[in-house]
Amino acid sequence: MTSQLMKIVKKDPWLEPVSQAVTDRYLRYKNRLNQLENEYGSLKSFATGDKLFGFNYDKTRKGWWYREWAPAASQLFVMGDFNHWNKYSHPLDNNGRGIWEIFLDDKTYADKLTHKSLLKVIVQSQMGENERIPVYAKRLVQDENSKDYSMQFWHPEKPYTFKNKPVKLKKNEPMLIYETHIGMAQEEKGVGSYLEFRDKIIPKIVKAGYNTIQLMAIAEHPYYGSFGYHVSNFFAPSSRFGTPEELKSLIDTAHEAGLLVIMDIVHSHTVKNTREGLNLFDGSDYQYTHHGERGNHPQWDSKLFNYGKEEVLQFLLSNVRYWLEEFQFDGFRFDGVTSMLYFHHGMGVTFDSPEKFFTEGPEFDAITYLQLANKLIHDIREEAISIAEDVSGMPGLCEPIEDGGIGFDYRLGMGLPDFWIKLLKDQTDEQWNIHEMYNTMTNRHFDIKTIAYAESHDQALVGDKTIAFRLMDKDMYYSMAKNTESLVVDRGIALHKMIRLFTISLGGEAWLNFMGNEFGHPEWIDFPREGNIWSYKHARRQWSLIEKDYLKYHWLSDFDKAMIALVKQHNIMQAMPPFLLLADEAHKTIVFERNHLVFIFNWHPSDSIPDFEIPLRETGDYEIVLSTDEKRFGGYERMNQKQPYPSYTRDGKAFMKIYNTNRTATVLKPVGLK
Repeated sequence: MTSQLMKIVKKDPWLEPVSQAVTDRYLRYKNRLNQLENEYGSLKSFATGDKLFGFNYDKTRKGWWYREWAPAASQLFVMGDFNHWNKYSHPLDNNGRGIWEIFLDDKTYADKLTHKSLLKVIVQSQMGENERIPVYAKRLVQDENSKDYSMQFWHPEKPYTFKNKPVKLKKNEPMLIYETHIGMAQEEKGVGSYLEFRDKIIPKIVKAGYNTIQLMAIAEHPYYGSFGYHVSNFFAPSSRFGTPEELKSLIDTAHEAGLLVIMDIVHSHTVKNTREGLNLFDGSDYQYTHHGERGNHPQWDSKLFNYGKEEVLQFLLSNVRYWLEEFQFDGFRFDGVTSMLYFHHGMGVTFDSPEKFFTEGPEFDAITYLQLANKLIHDIREEAISIAEDVSGMPGLCEPIEDGGIGFDYRLGMGLPDFWIKLLKDQTDEQWNIHEMYNTMTNRHFDIKTIAYAESHDQALVGDKTIAFRLMDKDMYYSMAKNTESLVVDRGIALHKMIRLFTISLGGEAWLNFMGNEFGHPEWIDFPREGNIWSYKHARRQWSLIEKDYLKYHWLSDFDKAMIALVKQHNIMQAMPPFLLLADEAHKTIVFERNHLVFIFNWHPSDSIPDFEIPLRETGDYEIVLSTDEKRFGGYERMNQKQPYPSYTRDGKAFMKIYNTNRTATVLKPVGLK
């Protein structure tokens, strides 16, 4: 094995200096997989920690086992409604391997340990005595007065039964992701629910033309304003939004509507909280996380998992299997992958040599975990989707594990939104370099699936600005009525449409939009906190803005629907790479062809050029299929949308002439092309 180059090295000679390290990466995964399969029978059998730990019913003995892995603890007790919160009446026994357990038989506890009853576990250790939440708790509730969490015993008499099978996308259908947050998906000031989302938001997503939902902040997190990224209880759906059964109903309804549902999963770190969560559970700082400073993330104020521990691997892999099987999620977007891949978490490092990826700082155990997670995901459901949030560009990230890769299906094109924000912040329109714009969108391996997006949810958070807000700022509050003229808003609407169309047609094989950005939502996201007097004013989405015909927001919404329909109908994102036809810096015009469609982008702030000549690859008559300048999208419709645009030849080459209007993107297709 060591003498044979792995496939990702054969494909990319740049990796030849680290070819042995690539092989070693695969061998570490293979050795760990073999060990787990030999010991547990299969990776899936290993990933059943939730069926051993926590509360599980024993049909033979007729009762409930409660088990907890806490090797450094000196004693555990379970207490709750079932024993009138007696701290010490129900001690757990240590089986000698660091696993504590107690059996609660039906004969004694059937009428006491009931659905929705509350529980906690007392852990005695070198830290003293502490009340904790069982690690594998499936449901938490928070006391309204004390704000303290308890585990809620979740055992409904009639568990939810899924009525619909998971969704499969059609062949060559791009994944069009609508990224959402349950709590702020509603318009009312407050926290939205799973059921409100099911009934009110899913129809909006379907109507907008998207085929995938990405749900943020699902796993329980004590601080609402963390956006769901400081997870405390990994097996419990957030109780802020409703019950586990209601989340299942949401996912089932989405499947019925033809939508995939992807979960934003956070296995890159966990909260420091000790009343809930994993930190210091058994009194040691090395149970689930690394010991000492290595266990602290320097920027996130959180704890870092020790992926080399078998018990941690079982915990995390069981979590992956649990969400796929129990809730029928269609896949995951793994958060913070860059932080996981390297000891330095990608901070202050320029990834300009293969050694930076393979020999200078990689976190081998975390990489092996990600490989195992991807294998498990696809073993459970072959068509399930895994997405990596990685900014480093780790080679092989989305390549098969057997080829030397890590096994993800997609990577997020994180450089794209960063590029647009930097461009809008640092340069005037006249300074935009169209070659840089085109190269940024296309500088990738087209055989590695990339999710394109023009702006991220981070840019919608307070302290930053969405593209719409950066373009139009305070004018959005005063000049979005159709009877109000504003050059700022005119420019903003024009560029908002162009930026999105440019990115989706060039930047990837899939598309991501954060809710509300498609219609230029005017406000940032600011969770309730002391600084805003615990207000929900900015923790919501104002859907009614696009329903008011006298406002300009619906122009952006209508354009987004047309754009989504275009890329689906003409298979733009799955097609062969684009062919650059023209890059005219003087007129700020880029022309390219993709899957027989001709895309013309005139980024110039003022120059509109009659009889502008465009080179073509195919002769024939062309017709406009989409223009950002159409009146129905808030444009001025300066080009004739209905007339054919004939080609002509000169010196054996094909050309076409159009009226090349400024700040306009126009898409033409050959007449007769379906």
